[in-house]
Amino acid sequence: MSQTYIPQATSSLTMWLDYLTSIHSSAIDLGLDRVQAVAKTAQLTKPATKIITVAGTNGKGSTCALMEAILLDAGYSVGVYSSPHLIRYNERVRVNGQDLPDHKHCAAFDFIENQRGDISLSLFEFGTLAALRLFQTENVDVVLLEVGLGGRLDATNVVEHDVSVITSLAIDHVDWLGDDINVIGFEKAGIYRSGKPAICGQASAPSTVAAHADDIGAELYQVGIQYDYQLVSESTWRWVSGAFSLDDLPIPGLPLQNAATALMALSCANLELSDINIVKGLKAASLPGRMQTLQSKPTILLDVAHNPHSAEYLVSKITDLYPHRQIHMVVAMLHDKDIESTLQHLSQLSPLWYPASLSGPRAASADEVCQFLTTYTDKYQTPVEAFKAAMTNANSDDVIIVVGSFHTVGEVLEHWQNKGE
Repeated sequence: MSQTYIPQATSSLTMWLDYLTSIHSSAIDLGLDRVQAVAKTAQLTKPATKIITVAGTNGKGSTCALMEAILLDAGYSVGVYSSPHLIRYNERVRVNGQDLPDHKHCAAFDFIENQRGDISLSLFEFGTLAALRLFQTENVDVVLLEVGLGGRLDATNVVEHDVSVITSLAIDHVDWLGDDINVIGFEKAGIYRSGKPAICGQASAPSTVAAHADDIGAELYQVGIQYDYQLVSESTWRWVSGAFSLDDLPIPGLPLQNAATALMALSCANLELSDINIVKGLKAASLPGRMQTLQSKPTILLDVAHNPHSAEYLVSKITDLYPHRQIHMVVAMLHDKDIESTLQHLSQLSPLWYPASLSGPRAASADEVCQFLTTYTDKYQTPVEAFKAAMTNANSDDVIIVVGSFHTVGEVLEHWQNKGE
């Protein structure tokens, strides 16, 4: 019988990730008992002075990126934890806007391995604890934690955070969270803390969010009630909370709803920020895979929209930015997503479809995607194959959109970055 080799601090990151994938029975294992025990032993429940945790169906990454850009402009040292990654695991942990090198991740994994004893951890749980260790050792001022799935039972919820944020609420991850929006609201509100600011950026949120905040005595800030925002012109918007307002703000490259939520969260965090920091941060904020433009002739856009809610937003943006342009839609999705409704929204753009298969246990095949399409150019084995076909067919005035999953966008982005080699 072969024994599992346990990597060392000096082992490669690939070796560590292979090991972490093999030691736990399931990739997703909701529940806090195991991860909480290790976090307490390793003293990781408060890895920085100020911690903001961000849950939500869509907009988590954008909200974190907006807060990060503003905080960095103000001179804070900032750690961001997000998932999944597009190309490399290192993308999951940013310190001051930069990914950390392999050897730092390996040292953090080694630390957690030595702390966990005989407690079994999933890859996400292990990675979350390792990220908290990295923020601790890098001595950051502010940590922005993106929740992986749900909220209440997610590994990030073992942390003593100062501000809790829900960006948006929609039905997604049906296998894990069900299809009842009230249940989903309760699960996400599970990150709220007694006596601490709790932000909800979803207008007309399910009643379970406010009810839970009330039950535990959290300070709820609900968009449309305690704070709000308005588009003023094509280039400016206004943010208001009570008697306080910020006027003539620049429109960021990320969704305005998330910018408004980010400003509310930062205003609750009692951090020193100037209007200039906010303006410069809003202008600077960007995130790979979110309305990311690779070139202009033809226009190539990458967007990780993978559920009806995010697809609807993408369609509204494309309609505004590229009216009357031929759209070529490269799409590949995971089978546990609402493929039919997502494609229905995207169909409003009347695109030429390039359906592709993803690989892995959650992947949908091109055949599964094609069940919900009336016409398509062909079926493709990979997103890169589909993308190459779209590049061949598109005229310089056309728009190619790569959409459907982090995996889809990641594969095409990696191909694009490597094509000159």
